[in-house]
Amino acid sequence: MKKELRQRYRKLLADMPADVRSAKSLRVCHRLFEQPEYIKSEVIMVFLSLPTEPDTSALVLRAWQDRKRVLAPKVSWNQRRMLAMEIRSLTDDLIVTPMGIREPVTGIPFPTSLIDLVIVPGVAFDEFGNRLGRGRGFYDRFLSHAEFEGTACGFALEMQVSPTTIPMGPLDRPVNMLVTDETVRRFK
Repeated sequence: MKKELRQRYRKLLADMPADVRSAKSLRVCHRLFEQPEYIKSEVIMVFLSLPTEPDTSALVLRAWQDRKRVLAPKVSWNQRRMLAMEIRSLTDDLIVTPMGIREPVTGIPFPTSLIDLVIVPGVAFDEFGNRLGRGRGFYDRFLSHAEFEGTACGFALEMQVSPTTIPMGPLDRPVNMLVTDETVRRFK
């Protein structure tokens, strides 16, 4: 079921015109900027969008303007985990991996316990905060760290919210909140 859901939502995103996705992405960003979780955060970890995902670039730029530290995930494929690395540029500090993912070139891993807000990607989310990720479990493992006490915030377009419950396995981690271009949902 997860595989079929992933295919369906990926196709919906891929079929969306780039200008529509860009406008909707900006609406997600502006809605997030108004939330207390963003306002009070000092350190934010942000996923760097793939071409068909909601674009987080405006979020990163605004966070720097708001004097927040911005981290991005660097994947350690050998260890099957993500490391949070600070970035100070959307061009100079990043490389594109063979998997097509933008990530920090280098850096010292940032302490997980000091991250206030993690902006989490998802192919789809449901009304309970369950998330259908890209399929490798990196965010689930990251959000499971005992030292992570911040807020996990899904960042998506409203069309990515599934009317049916997303099946969850024992290692899957829901988000605490979901911000879309139309609304904000918070979960227990």
